[in-house]
Amino acid sequence: MNSLKALSFASCLLFFTQCDTLSQMATTNGTGTGTNPSTSGSTAGTSVTSSEISSGLKQALSQGLDRSIKSLAVQDGFLGNAAVKILMPPEAQKVESTLRGIGLGSLCDNFIQSLNRAAESAVSEAAPVFVSALSQLTIKDATNILLSGQQDAATGFFKRTTTNELAKRFSPIVEGALGKHNVAKYWSDVVTRYNQIPLVNDKIETDLNKYVTQKAIDGLFHQVAQEELKIRDNLGGTRTTPLLQKVFGYADENKSEI
Repeated sequence: MNSLKALSFASCLLFFTQCDTLSQMATTNGTGTGTNPSTSGSTAGTSVTSSEISSGLKQALSQGLDRSIKSLAVQDGFLGNAAVKILMPPEAQKVESTLRGIGLGSLCDNFIQSLNRAAESAVSEAAPVFVSALSQLTIKDATNILLSGQQDAATGFFKRTTTNELAKRFSPIVEGALGKHNVAKYWSDVVTRYNQIPLVNDKIETDLNKYVTQKAIDGLFHQVAQEELKIRDNLGGTRTTPLLQKVFGYADENKSEI
């Protein structure tokens, strides 16, 4: 879990940078005197500096990423979450339907469970990749993400900047986890029994490592998008610090202006 600790540590560092940005804070009416005009806007109410936007967004994203990873990198993190649960590969769904129809559903269940266990094993490796992406987030990126009006703008940023690296990190872990959780055996059992059914001529060829790796990444980004939505809408009181309240309060007032 060292990688998760790294993300939590990064979140703490971002929290303490508030000490610098708080000295720049100015809540004014009208034009926002004392703030960067490129980010303060003209709407009466909360005004923020560029550095506050950057620090506040990074703080929010660090917390959201940490929660996303922790929610998936546990037993049943994927299997028990219908939104991200990994099912049979599309080309094998006919196999699943056929086997379940003749009372061999347990073979499919064992295989599906093993796929999800492999993904759960891999997700904790996402932490250092996201820490690196956060460190490269510019003030312009932060401002665009905060005020774009798109509820998944930050998730889109991470997809663009981390997908390739996540695939590189996940793939060997998924490969090892597939072996640990007997995926090849379960897959062989499924295919063997299917091929024993009279008149079956379809040949199923699936790169399970590639399939599970991509599904693990898809599931992770789904969770990241959910956490982003929570912080944007302040669901469950997720704006837990003065900086988050200020920055996202400002975003509520000005997100349509960029």
